[in-house]
Amino acid sequence: MLDKYFSLRSLGTSLKTEVLAGVATFLAAMYIIVVNPSILSAAGVPFAGALTATVLISFFGSVMMGLYARNPILVAPGMGINALFTYTMVMGAGIPWQTALGCVFWSGVLFAVLALFNVRRYVVDAIPATLRHAIACGIGLFITVIGLVNARLLVSNPATVVGLGEMTPALVTFLIGLGVTAVLVARRIQGALILGIVFTTLAAVPIGRLWGDGSVYFPEAIATPTLVNFQGIFAWPDFSALGQVDFSGALAVAYWPFIFVILFTTFFDAMSTFIGVCQAGNLLDENGEPRNIRRSMMVDAFSALISAPLGTSPANAYVESAAGISQGGRSGLVAVVSGLLFLPFLFLSPLLALVPAIATAPALIIVGVFMLSPIRTIDWQQYDDAIPAFVAMMLIPLTYSITHGVVFGFLTYVVVKVGVGKANEVRPAMWVLFLLSILMLFEG
Repeated sequence: MLDKYFSLRSLGTSLKTEVLAGVATFLAAMYIIVVNPSILSAAGVPFAGALTATVLISFFGSVMMGLYARNPILVAPGMGINALFTYTMVMGAGIPWQTALGCVFWSGVLFAVLALFNVRRYVVDAIPATLRHAIACGIGLFITVIGLVNARLLVSNPATVVGLGEMTPALVTFLIGLGVTAVLVARRIQGALILGIVFTTLAAVPIGRLWGDGSVYFPEAIATPTLVNFQGIFAWPDFSALGQVDFSGALAVAYWPFIFVILFTTFFDAMSTFIGVCQAGNLLDENGEPRNIRRSMMVDAFSALISAPLGTSPANAYVESAAGISQGGRSGLVAVVSGLLFLPFLFLSPLLALVPAIATAPALIIVGVFMLSPIRTIDWQQYDDAIPAFVAMMLIPLTYSITHGVVFGFLTYVVVKVGVGKANEVRPAMWVLFLLSILMLFEG
Protein backbone atom coordinates (compact mmCIF):
# COMPACT_ATOMS: atom_id res chain seq x y z
CA MET A 1 0.00 0.00 0.00
CA LEU A 2 2.81 2.40 0.92
CA ASP A 3 4.73 1.51 -2.22
CA LYS A 4 1.68 2.20 -4.38
CA TYR A 5 0.73 5.49 -2.71
CA PHE A 6 4.23 6.97 -2.53
CA SER A 7 5.57 5.28 -5.71
CA LEU A 8 8.62 4.00 -3.85
CA ARG A 9 9.82 1.59 -6.52
CA SER A 10 9.40 4.01 -9.41
CA LEU A 11 11.38 6.59 -7.46
CA GLY A 12 14.16 4.08 -6.88
CA THR A 13 13.81 3.96 -3.11
CA SER A 14 12.59 1.57 -0.39
CA LEU A 15 10.63 1.64 2.85
CA LYS A 16 13.84 1.30 4.90
CA THR A 17 15.54 4.14 3.06
CA GLU A 18 12.52 6.44 3.44
CA VAL A 19 12.21 5.77 7.17
CA LEU A 20 15.92 6.36 7.74
CA ALA A 21 15.70 9.56 5.69
CA GLY A 22 12.72 10.72 7.77
CA VAL A 23 14.63 10.10 10.98
CA ALA A 24 17.65 11.98 9.60
CA THR A 25 15.50 14.98 8.67
CA PHE A 26 13.84 15.03 12.08
CA LEU A 27 17.15 14.81 13.94
CA ALA A 28 18.55 17.68 11.88
CA ALA A 29 15.53 19.92 12.53
CA MET A 30 14.26 18.92 15.98
CA TYR A 31 16.14 21.82 17.59
CA ILE A 32 13.18 23.99 16.53
CA ILE A 33 11.00 22.40 19.23
CA VAL A 34 12.88 24.29 21.95
CA VAL A 35 14.50 27.12 19.95
CA ASN A 36 11.25 28.51 18.55
CA PRO A 37 9.52 28.76 21.98
CA SER A 38 12.67 30.37 23.39
CA ILE A 39 12.45 33.15 20.79
CA LEU A 40 8.67 33.59 20.97
CA SER A 41 8.67 33.68 24.77
CA ALA A 42 10.67 36.93 24.57
CA ALA A 43 7.62 38.39 22.84
CA GLY A 44 5.35 37.29 25.68
CA VAL A 45 4.03 34.05 24.18
CA PRO A 46 3.98 31.43 26.98
CA PHE A 47 7.00 29.15 26.48
CA ALA A 48 5.09 25.91 27.09
CA GLY A 49 2.24 27.07 24.85
CA ALA A 50 4.65 27.99 22.05
CA LEU A 51 6.35 24.60 22.41
CA THR A 52 3.02 22.78 22.02
CA ALA A 53 2.17 24.95 19.01
CA THR A 54 5.58 24.22 17.46
CA VAL A 55 5.12 20.46 17.80
CA LEU A 56 1.55 20.53 16.44
CA ILE A 57 2.27 22.67 13.37
CA SER A 58 5.42 20.65 12.59
CA PHE A 59 3.36 17.45 12.75
CA PHE A 60 0.42 18.72 10.70
CA GLY A 61 2.51 20.58 8.12
CA SER A 62 4.98 17.75 7.53
CA VAL A 63 2.32 15.03 7.29
CA MET A 64 0.30 17.16 4.86
CA MET A 65 3.44 17.73 2.80
CA GLY A 66 4.01 13.99 2.64
CA LEU A 67 0.44 12.85 2.00
CA TYR A 68 -0.79 15.64 -0.30
CA ALA A 69 2.30 17.05 -2.03
CA ARG A 70 4.23 13.76 -1.68
CA ASN A 71 7.52 15.57 -1.31
CA PRO A 72 10.22 14.61 1.25
CA ILE A 73 10.24 18.10 2.80
CA LEU A 74 9.66 18.88 6.46
CA VAL A 75 7.53 21.85 7.53
CA ALA A 76 8.07 23.67 10.84
CA PRO A 77 8.11 27.23 12.25
CA GLY A 78 10.71 29.15 10.29
CA MET A 79 13.88 30.52 11.81
CA GLY A 80 14.35 34.19 10.95
CA ILE A 81 10.64 34.88 10.62
CA ASN A 82 10.21 34.04 14.32
CA ALA A 83 12.94 36.58 15.11
CA LEU A 84 11.14 39.16 12.96
CA PHE A 85 7.93 38.37 14.85
CA THR A 86 9.58 38.82 18.26
CA TYR A 87 12.26 41.46 17.91
CA THR A 88 10.90 43.64 15.08
CA MET A 89 7.13 43.45 15.44
CA VAL A 90 6.52 42.88 19.16
CA MET A 91 9.59 44.28 20.91
CA GLY A 92 10.53 46.84 18.24
CA ALA A 93 7.17 48.17 17.03
CA GLY A 94 5.31 47.45 20.26
CA ILE A 95 2.64 45.28 18.63
CA PRO A 96 0.86 42.99 21.13
CA TRP A 97 1.83 39.39 20.41
CA GLN A 98 -1.81 38.45 19.89
CA THR A 99 -2.09 41.13 17.17
CA ALA A 100 1.22 40.02 15.68
CA LEU A 101 -0.29 36.53 15.39
CA GLY A 102 -3.17 38.17 13.55
CA CYS A 103 -0.68 39.62 11.05
CA VAL A 104 0.71 36.10 10.61
CA PHE A 105 -2.79 34.80 9.93
CA TRP A 106 -3.69 37.40 7.28
CA SER A 107 -0.35 36.98 5.55
CA GLY A 108 -1.14 33.26 5.45
CA VAL A 109 -4.49 34.01 3.82
CA LEU A 110 -2.75 36.05 1.12
CA PHE A 111 -0.13 33.32 0.70
CA ALA A 112 -2.91 30.77 0.18
CA VAL A 113 -4.52 32.98 -2.49
CA LEU A 114 -1.20 33.31 -4.33
CA ALA A 115 -0.67 29.55 -4.14
CA LEU A 116 -4.26 28.82 -5.25
CA PHE A 117 -3.90 30.94 -8.37
CA ASN A 118 -0.53 29.36 -9.13
CA VAL A 119 1.37 32.66 -8.96
CA ARG A 120 4.52 30.71 -8.18
CA ARG A 121 4.57 29.42 -11.79
CA TYR A 122 5.17 32.93 -13.10
CA VAL A 123 7.78 33.53 -10.40
CA VAL A 124 9.65 30.29 -11.03
CA ASP A 125 9.52 30.80 -14.82
CA ALA A 126 11.03 34.25 -14.39
CA ILE A 127 14.05 32.99 -12.45
CA PRO A 128 16.85 31.90 -14.81
CA ALA A 129 18.40 28.46 -14.34
CA THR A 130 21.70 29.99 -13.24
CA LEU A 131 20.04 31.73 -10.30
CA ARG A 132 18.14 28.55 -9.38
CA HIS A 133 21.41 26.63 -9.19
CA ALA A 134 23.00 29.41 -7.18
CA ILE A 135 20.11 29.40 -4.70
CA ALA A 136 20.59 25.66 -4.19
CA CYS A 137 24.30 26.18 -3.54
CA GLY A 138 23.61 29.14 -1.24
CA ILE A 139 21.20 27.09 0.84
CA GLY A 140 23.86 24.38 1.10
CA LEU A 141 26.37 26.93 2.40
CA PHE A 142 23.70 28.27 4.76
CA ILE A 143 23.12 24.81 6.22
CA THR A 144 26.88 24.41 6.65
CA VAL A 145 27.13 27.72 8.51
CA ILE A 146 24.26 26.64 10.79
CA GLY A 147 26.19 23.47 11.60
CA LEU A 148 29.43 25.37 12.27
CA VAL A 149 27.63 27.84 14.55
CA ASN A 150 25.79 25.07 16.42
CA ALA A 151 29.11 23.35 17.05
CA ARG A 152 30.66 26.68 18.10
CA LEU A 153 33.51 26.17 15.67
CA LEU A 154 32.39 29.47 14.19
CA VAL A 155 31.77 32.27 16.72
CA SER A 156 31.34 36.03 16.63
CA ASN A 157 34.48 38.13 16.96
CA PRO A 158 34.42 41.93 17.43
CA ALA A 159 37.68 42.34 15.53
CA THR A 160 37.06 40.04 12.57
CA VAL A 161 33.23 39.65 12.64
CA VAL A 162 33.60 35.86 12.86
CA GLY A 163 36.36 33.70 14.26
CA LEU A 164 37.39 30.25 15.43
CA GLY A 165 35.77 29.01 18.63
CA GLU A 166 37.74 28.03 21.72
CA MET A 167 39.03 24.45 21.61
CA THR A 168 36.78 23.04 24.34
CA PRO A 169 36.01 19.34 24.99
CA ALA A 170 32.67 19.88 23.24
CA LEU A 171 34.34 21.27 20.12
CA VAL A 172 36.87 18.42 20.08
CA THR A 173 34.00 15.93 20.30
CA PHE A 174 32.27 17.65 17.39
CA LEU A 175 35.43 17.44 15.28
CA ILE A 176 35.75 13.73 16.05
CA GLY A 177 32.08 13.25 15.16
CA LEU A 178 32.57 15.18 11.91
CA GLY A 179 35.52 12.97 11.01
CA VAL A 180 33.60 9.77 11.71
CA THR A 181 30.53 11.00 9.79
CA ALA A 182 32.66 12.05 6.82
CA VAL A 183 34.31 8.60 6.69
CA LEU A 184 30.92 6.84 6.88
CA VAL A 185 29.57 9.01 4.05
CA ALA A 186 32.73 8.55 1.94
CA ARG A 187 32.43 4.78 2.39
CA ARG A 188 28.77 5.08 1.30
CA ILE A 189 27.43 3.37 4.43
CA GLN A 190 23.61 3.37 4.44
CA GLY A 191 22.29 5.58 7.22
CA ALA A 192 25.67 7.35 7.54
CA LEU A 193 24.22 10.64 8.76
CA ILE A 194 22.10 8.97 11.45
CA LEU A 195 25.02 6.80 12.57
CA GLY A 196 27.14 9.94 12.80
CA ILE A 197 24.54 11.68 14.97
CA VAL A 198 24.27 8.63 17.26
CA PHE A 199 28.05 8.31 17.55
CA THR A 200 28.55 12.00 18.37
CA THR A 201 25.70 11.94 20.90
CA LEU A 202 27.28 8.98 22.72
CA ALA A 203 30.73 10.57 22.51
CA ALA A 204 29.29 13.74 24.09
CA VAL A 205 28.04 11.90 27.19
CA PRO A 206 31.28 12.27 29.19
CA ILE A 207 31.37 15.98 28.31
CA GLY A 208 28.08 16.68 30.02
CA ARG A 209 28.91 14.37 32.93
CA LEU A 210 32.58 15.22 33.51
CA TRP A 211 32.89 18.82 32.39
CA GLY A 212 29.30 19.83 33.08
CA ASP A 213 29.21 22.36 30.26
CA GLY A 214 25.61 21.60 29.34
CA SER A 215 26.45 19.85 26.07
CA VAL A 216 24.44 16.86 27.18
CA TYR A 217 21.75 17.03 29.82
CA PHE A 218 20.51 13.99 31.70
CA PRO A 219 17.10 14.20 33.34
CA GLU A 220 17.10 12.79 36.86
CA ALA A 221 14.98 9.84 35.75
CA ILE A 222 17.73 8.72 33.38
CA ALA A 223 20.82 9.78 35.32
CA THR A 224 19.81 8.02 38.54
CA PRO A 225 20.04 4.20 38.33
CA THR A 226 17.08 3.58 40.66
CA LEU A 227 13.43 2.80 40.17
CA VAL A 228 11.95 4.33 37.06
CA ASN A 229 10.91 7.89 37.74
CA PHE A 230 9.21 9.79 34.96
CA GLN A 231 9.60 13.18 36.61
CA GLY A 232 12.01 15.23 34.50
CA ILE A 233 11.31 13.51 31.18
CA PHE A 234 7.53 13.89 31.01
CA ALA A 235 5.53 17.11 30.58
CA TRP A 236 1.88 17.63 29.71
CA PRO A 237 1.15 19.74 26.59
CA ASP A 238 0.18 23.35 27.26
CA PHE A 239 -2.52 24.95 25.09
CA SER A 240 -2.34 28.44 26.59
CA ALA A 241 -1.32 30.00 23.25
CA LEU A 242 -4.09 28.29 21.30
CA GLY A 243 -6.68 30.64 19.80
CA GLN A 244 -5.06 33.84 21.10
CA VAL A 245 -5.14 35.57 17.70
CA ASP A 246 -6.39 39.15 17.36
CA PHE A 247 -7.89 38.86 13.86
CA SER A 248 -9.57 42.28 13.61
CA GLY A 249 -6.81 44.28 15.32
CA ALA A 250 -4.24 43.03 12.82
CA LEU A 251 -6.20 44.58 9.94
CA ALA A 252 -5.36 48.13 11.06
CA VAL A 253 -3.66 50.05 8.23
CA ALA A 254 -0.58 50.59 10.38
CA TYR A 255 0.07 46.83 10.38
CA TRP A 256 -0.27 46.27 6.63
CA PRO A 257 3.50 46.69 6.01
CA PHE A 258 4.19 43.92 8.52
CA ILE A 259 1.66 41.64 6.83
CA PHE A 260 3.43 42.31 3.52
CA VAL A 261 6.88 41.58 4.95
CA ILE A 262 5.69 38.30 6.48
CA LEU A 263 4.01 37.34 3.19
CA PHE A 264 7.08 38.19 1.12
CA THR A 265 9.42 36.37 3.48
CA THR A 266 7.34 33.19 3.81
CA PHE A 267 6.58 33.04 0.08
CA PHE A 268 10.17 33.41 -1.05
CA ASP A 269 11.58 31.27 1.75
CA ALA A 270 9.23 28.47 0.67
CA MET A 271 9.84 28.88 -3.04
CA SER A 272 13.62 29.19 -2.63
CA THR A 273 13.75 26.15 -0.36
CA PHE A 274 11.77 24.04 -2.81
CA ILE A 275 13.93 25.17 -5.72
CA GLY A 276 17.21 24.68 -3.86
CA VAL A 277 16.48 21.38 -2.12
CA CYS A 278 14.77 19.79 -5.13
CA GLN A 279 17.49 21.00 -7.48
CA ALA A 280 20.22 19.49 -5.31
CA GLY A 281 18.29 16.24 -4.83
CA ASN A 282 17.24 16.03 -8.50
CA LEU A 283 13.58 16.00 -7.47
CA LEU A 284 12.46 17.68 -10.68
CA ASP A 285 9.56 17.14 -13.07
CA GLU A 286 9.73 16.81 -16.85
CA ASN A 287 9.94 20.61 -17.18
CA GLY A 288 12.92 20.86 -14.85
CA GLU A 289 10.81 22.47 -12.10
CA PRO A 290 10.66 21.25 -8.48
CA ARG A 291 8.41 18.21 -8.31
CA ASN A 292 4.78 18.84 -7.26
CA ILE A 293 5.66 22.45 -6.42
CA ARG A 294 2.07 23.73 -6.72
CA ARG A 295 0.82 21.26 -4.10
CA SER A 296 3.90 21.90 -1.99
CA MET A 297 3.28 25.65 -2.00
CA MET A 298 -0.37 25.02 -1.08
CA VAL A 299 0.72 22.97 1.92
CA ASP A 300 3.23 25.62 2.92
CA ALA A 301 0.57 28.33 2.63
CA PHE A 302 -1.95 26.36 4.68
CA SER A 303 0.71 25.63 7.32
CA ALA A 304 1.49 29.35 7.58
CA LEU A 305 -2.23 30.05 7.81
CA ILE A 306 -2.92 27.70 10.75
CA SER A 307 0.30 28.61 12.60
CA ALA A 308 -1.27 31.72 14.13
CA PRO A 309 -4.38 30.04 15.63
CA LEU A 310 -2.08 27.40 17.15
CA GLY A 311 0.06 30.13 18.72
CA THR A 312 3.31 30.37 16.75
CA SER A 313 5.01 32.34 13.98
CA PRO A 314 4.63 31.03 10.41
CA ALA A 315 5.69 27.51 9.49
CA ASN A 316 7.45 26.88 6.21
CA ALA A 317 9.54 24.34 4.33
CA TYR A 318 12.82 23.51 6.06
CA VAL A 319 16.24 23.50 4.42
CA GLU A 320 17.23 20.73 6.85
CA SER A 321 15.05 18.48 4.68
CA ALA A 322 18.19 18.12 2.61
CA ALA A 323 19.54 15.83 5.34
CA GLY A 324 16.89 13.22 4.53
CA ILE A 325 17.17 13.70 0.79
CA SER A 326 20.94 13.25 1.06
CA GLN A 327 20.19 10.04 2.96
CA GLY A 328 18.35 8.77 -0.12
CA GLY A 329 14.81 9.94 0.68
CA ARG A 330 12.71 10.57 -2.41
CA SER A 331 9.03 10.32 -1.48
CA GLY A 332 6.48 11.99 0.77
CA LEU A 333 6.92 9.14 3.23
CA VAL A 334 10.04 10.94 4.49
CA ALA A 335 7.95 13.97 5.52
CA VAL A 336 5.29 11.74 7.11
CA VAL A 337 7.91 9.93 9.22
CA SER A 338 9.51 13.25 10.25
CA GLY A 339 6.12 14.70 11.19
CA LEU A 340 5.14 11.67 13.26
CA LEU A 341 8.42 11.89 15.19
CA PHE A 342 7.40 15.32 16.47
CA LEU A 343 4.26 14.03 18.23
CA PRO A 344 5.88 12.21 21.20
CA PHE A 345 7.52 15.48 22.21
CA LEU A 346 4.13 16.89 23.16
CA PHE A 347 4.80 14.86 26.31
CA LEU A 348 8.55 14.15 26.24
CA SER A 349 10.06 17.55 25.42
CA PRO A 350 12.80 17.27 28.11
CA LEU A 351 14.30 14.33 26.20
CA LEU A 352 15.32 16.66 23.38
CA ALA A 353 18.37 17.65 25.39
CA LEU A 354 19.78 14.14 24.98
CA VAL A 355 20.83 14.98 21.40
CA PRO A 356 23.07 18.06 21.66
CA ALA A 357 23.70 20.57 18.90
CA ILE A 358 27.23 19.25 18.40
CA ALA A 359 25.75 15.87 17.41
CA THR A 360 23.60 17.15 14.53
CA ALA A 361 26.18 19.71 13.35
CA PRO A 362 28.33 17.17 11.41
CA ALA A 363 25.25 16.02 9.46
CA LEU A 364 24.38 19.61 8.52
CA ILE A 365 27.91 20.25 7.29
CA ILE A 366 27.95 17.10 5.15
CA VAL A 367 24.55 18.06 3.71
CA GLY A 368 26.15 21.34 2.63
CA VAL A 369 28.62 19.31 0.60
CA PHE A 370 25.81 17.43 -1.13
CA MET A 371 23.95 20.61 -2.01
CA LEU A 372 26.91 22.26 -3.72
CA SER A 373 26.74 19.88 -6.68
CA PRO A 374 24.76 22.33 -8.92
CA ILE A 375 27.70 24.76 -8.80
CA ARG A 376 29.30 22.95 -11.73
CA THR A 377 26.35 23.87 -13.99
CA ILE A 378 27.00 27.62 -13.62
CA ASP A 379 29.00 29.17 -16.47
CA TRP A 380 31.48 31.28 -14.48
CA GLN A 381 32.86 32.87 -17.66
CA GLN A 382 29.47 34.37 -18.53
CA TYR A 383 29.76 37.25 -16.08
CA ASP A 384 26.28 38.73 -16.54
CA ASP A 385 24.95 35.41 -15.25
CA ALA A 386 27.80 34.46 -12.92
CA ILE A 387 27.88 37.68 -10.88
CA PRO A 388 24.18 37.60 -9.81
CA ALA A 389 24.56 33.88 -9.08
CA PHE A 390 27.60 34.53 -6.92
CA VAL A 391 25.85 37.35 -5.03
CA ALA A 392 22.83 35.16 -4.23
CA MET A 393 24.97 32.15 -3.33
CA MET A 394 27.18 34.11 -0.91
CA LEU A 395 24.61 36.40 0.69
CA ILE A 396 22.23 33.58 1.67
CA PRO A 397 24.69 32.28 4.31
CA LEU A 398 26.34 35.64 5.10
CA THR A 399 23.03 37.43 5.83
CA TYR A 400 21.73 34.29 7.57
CA SER A 401 18.60 34.66 5.46
CA ILE A 402 17.47 32.82 2.34
CA THR A 403 15.09 35.64 1.48
CA HIS A 404 17.67 38.42 1.63
CA GLY A 405 20.18 36.42 -0.40
CA VAL A 406 17.56 35.77 -3.08
CA VAL A 407 16.47 39.43 -3.05
CA PHE A 408 20.00 40.68 -3.69
CA GLY A 409 20.40 38.03 -6.39
CA PHE A 410 17.28 39.34 -8.16
CA LEU A 411 18.42 42.96 -7.87
CA THR A 412 21.90 42.21 -9.18
CA TYR A 413 20.55 40.14 -12.06
CA VAL A 414 18.31 42.93 -13.37
CA VAL A 415 20.92 45.68 -12.90
CA VAL A 416 23.69 43.70 -14.64
CA LYS A 417 21.47 42.58 -17.53
CA VAL A 418 20.30 46.16 -18.15
CA GLY A 419 23.85 47.47 -17.78
CA VAL A 420 25.25 45.15 -20.47
CA GLY A 421 22.40 45.83 -22.87
CA LYS A 422 20.52 42.57 -22.35
CA ALA A 423 17.32 43.96 -20.83
CA ASN A 424 15.35 41.82 -23.28
CA GLU A 425 16.48 38.73 -21.30
CA VAL A 426 14.71 40.02 -18.18
CA ARG A 427 11.21 38.54 -18.18
CA PRO A 428 8.23 40.70 -17.15
CA ALA A 429 7.72 38.72 -13.92
CA MET A 430 11.36 39.38 -12.98
CA TRP A 431 10.71 43.13 -13.22
CA VAL A 432 7.87 42.66 -10.74
CA LEU A 433 10.22 40.69 -8.47
CA PHE A 434 12.79 43.48 -8.85
CA LEU A 435 10.33 46.09 -7.55
CA LEU A 436 9.11 43.81 -4.75
CA SER A 437 12.73 43.17 -3.75
CA ILE A 438 13.37 46.90 -3.41
CA LEU A 439 10.25 47.25 -1.25
CA MET A 440 11.37 44.29 0.84
CA LEU A 441 14.73 45.91 1.57
CA PHE A 442 13.11 49.15 2.73
CA GLU A 443 10.47 47.36 4.81
CA GLY A 444 13.13 45.01 6.26
